[in-house]
Amino acid sequence: MPYYKPIEIARELHISTSALRHYESWGVVPAPDRADNGYRLYTEIHLAYFRCLRAMFPGFGVAVTCEVLRSLQKADMDAAFWLVNKEQANLQQEKVAANQTLELLDNLDLPLPPNKKWRNRMTIGEVAAYTGVTTSAIRHWEKEGLLVLPRDPENGYRQFTPMDIRKILLIRTLRNTVYFLTNMKEIVQAVENQSIEQAKKVTADAIRSIHDRNRHQMYGVRRLVELCEVLKLV
Repeated sequence: MPYYKPIEIARELHISTSALRHYESWGVVPAPDRADNGYRLYTEIHLAYFRCLRAMFPGFGVAVTCEVLRSLQKADMDAAFWLVNKEQANLQQEKVAANQTLELLDNLDLPLPPNKKWRNRMTIGEVAAYTGVTTSAIRHWEKEGLLVLPRDPENGYRQFTPMDIRKILLIRTLRNTVYFLTNMKEIVQAVENQSIEQAKKVTADAIRSIHDRNRHQMYGVRRLVELCEVLKLV
């Protein structure tokens, strides 16, 4: 059986030999045998693990990748594949939400309900009925700083404008994706400041990131299948 020196694998993957030892200490790569002088004896199986590990990191992240590889060490290929499937499904949901956001930004004109006219100030109950968002969610978004709502000086009630409804519809769309939680406030504030093009740019940048992650995931899956073949699991 041919053996690989740590430096040979490190050079192929453009990492340090200490990184290989770190991965080994995480328990995501089988412990190698040792030569009489104590040097690690990496095999074709170790090389396949390291290739898979490095390929999956960009698309699936460290935590999921490590869980996948630990499943393979238990010869549980199905568990590994379902973990991957879940992450790909999540990414698909993010793509759908991103596309919906762009569509909403392209058409911020709000349709009027039949036989009704917008007032400059609306109640939280009226807004909840129109947007399909619960009043508790609206209050939570205000607490998180996503909505800044003026109050009626006489009774202290929140006062909503058509612009607030636009923002609530945006938040409703964006909350469906974990990725957009980091961009949500920036997009909502851009809409509030009438900077629609900036909001579109943030969303378009997010979509490009989703495309990149999708490509990385596909490459990671390819290496995962190769690893399963080396392990004779397929």
